[in-house]
Parts: sequence; structure tokens; C-alpha cells
Amino acid sequence: MMDKDIITSKQIISMMITLIAGSTLLISGASEAKQDTWISILLGMVMVLPMILVYVRIVKLYPNKNLFDIIEEVLGKIIGKIINLLFVWYFFYLGALVIRNITEFIQIVSFPETPQFFVAFFIGVLIIYTVRCGVEVLGRLIEFVLPFIILTVFITVFLSIPKMDIKDLKPVLYNGWKPILKSAFILFSSLFTDTVVFIALFGFLDQKKSSPNKIYFSGLFIGTALMLLVIFRNILNLGIPNISHLYYPSYAAVSVISLGEFLQRIEVFISLTLFIIGYVKLSICSFATSIGIAKLFNLDDYREIVAPLTLLMLYLSFILYDNAMEMFEFVNYNAYYKLLFQVVLPLIIWIVAEIKTQSSKSKII
Repeated sequence: MMDKDIITSKQIISMMITLIAGSTLLISGASEAKQDTWISILLGMVMVLPMILVYVRIVKLYPNKNLFDIIEEVLGKIIGKIINLLFVWYFFYLGALVIRNITEFIQIVSFPETPQFFVAFFIGVLIIYTVRCGVEVLGRLIEFVLPFIILTVFITVFLSIPKMDIKDLKPVLYNGWKPILKSAFILFSSLFTDTVVFIALFGFLDQKKSSPNKIYFSGLFIGTALMLLVIFRNILNLGIPNISHLYYPSYAAVSVISLGEFLQRIEVFISLTLFIIGYVKLSICSFATSIGIAKLFNLDDYREIVAPLTLLMLYLSFILYDNAMEMFEFVNYNAYYKLLFQVVLPLIIWIVAEIKTQSSKSKII
């Protein structure tokens, strides 16, 4: 049944744009780099380029196979299953983080008296339904809604122009390079290299009609452009002193937009954007985790374990941290932990795959 799911290059690019821009469209404000956060974004994008090339090369060496098939073929059955188990945990963990991001936002800005469990439960039901429908359904959905997300960003930027103050971007490099580089690293690990998850979905893609290079680099550059638009809107609209005291500056930046009595309270679109983005990111993580578990236990269909998997993911999201403050502080430590899955293991897989490929060519000669 897994082979019947097919996604196009346009659909996976749309997913990648959503994952890269991700929560940044909602929570993007000033990092430690403050008014120089836009420099950190550009540096983070440059830092991830070598890893993108590694991901692309792995996909090209083993076309029409997903990450878990590639790992077992490259590293063997025993070691392969151990590494696959690590990646299953990582994608499962990412999904739990996304759930908590969504439920914290909804509780803080909309329903402070509503327990997060109820919101998370309905999200879980939606994810179970989506994954059971197949990755093709998700691909079609995000291909349809992404233009509206991008349009929302452009409209809010345009409507914010009268309130923008270019002085909020100055002075450039006032605090030096250290906070910029630190913020760039956090963006590299917390956002850009999460694209490793897409190697798990390339098995659904017909690579004879698609280019992994085009998919990865299109998603990276368009996603980064959206991040830059959001960060400029937030900083120029609110100013660094205000942003530094806000959990969700994008929501605040849009809430001050108005056109007289005609157009007000358009922050509801930001809330809707968050939900769609979170839904897509969570669906991608759920698909990757389900595919990995199906591979580990030799199941015929990854859909068989979606329901219990999602419920476990919901439970993990509740015990990760106690409140929103801990959630935002956790990002700094989480960035180092994720390097194992985003950088170290992919590099090992790539190096061993290259050695095996060269060895096979030598035998043929």
C-alpha cells in the first residue's frame, strides 16, 4: 500500500517551505542578535548548505528509497536497525515539540482557561486521519494552502508599512558578531537542518521526474525569504524593546494593523497560519515516524500504527516542559542535541554510502 502513495516535486517543495519557515512565521522576533537577527538568518542558511548537499547526495545514491531503507542498505541489518530506531525517536520527538508549540500558543492567546489536553486531542485526531489517508493527500493539501500562507505574509507586510520605522534596524553589528553567530547556529539546528526528515519521504517521490537539488534548494531559499519578510515586519513594526518582552511577536505585530474601522483584528489569520503550519509539520513528523516503525517491525502498512503513535506523541508533548517560558529556554539546549540526527548520523551514512558505491564500481571494472 505504501507504494501507491505518490507525491510530486512541487508538493514536497511546498512541505519543505512550510517546515523551514515553520513556527518562525508565528514566533519570529528578535533573538540574541536583536536588530541583526536578519543577518543570523542569512548566516544560518549559508551554514546549512553543506548539509543540504549531503542530504541530496544520499538521496541520489539511492533513488526511490526512503531514509530507513537507505540506512539498512548502507549500514547493514543490525547497525541499520539501531540507527533507524534513533531516527524514529528523533522524528517522534520533533512531532511532540510541534504539538506543544501549537497548544501553548492557543492557550496563551485564545483560550487561557482551556486545558491544553483538549486542544491536543483534537489535533491528534486530525493527524491520525491525515496519515491514514496517505502522504499524497497531505501533499495536495499543502500545495493548495501554501499560496494563502504566503499571501497572508505579503499582505501583513504591506499593511505594516505605514507603521514601520527603519531606525529599528540600526545600529548594525552594535553587539558584535558573537550573538549573531550564536543565533545563526540555533537557526541552523532548530530549523534548517530539520529538513533531514524529508529523506524519509523521498521514497514516495518519482525521482525520474524530479530533481532532489531543485527540491531542497527551492524549499530552502523560498522558506528563508519568508523568514526574512516576517522578521523585518516584526522588528520594524514593534521595535526591539517591545519584541524582547513578547512570546509571540508575529501575533502582536499583526494585531496593531488596522485600516480605520474597515479592517481590524486580522491577527486571526496569523492564528490560522500557525495551525496550518503546525498541522503540516506534525503530519510530516508522523509520516516519517510511522514509516520508520513499519520498517523496524516489518509491517506491511505504516498506517497500522498511526493511532497509538500519535497518542504517545501527545503524551510526550505534555511532559517536555511545564510552561511557555521553559519551552523557549529549551530551544538553546535542544539545538546541540539535534546535531546528532541532523549532522553526525547523515555524515556517517553519506561517507559509508560513498565508500560502498566506489567499491562497487571498482569491482565492475
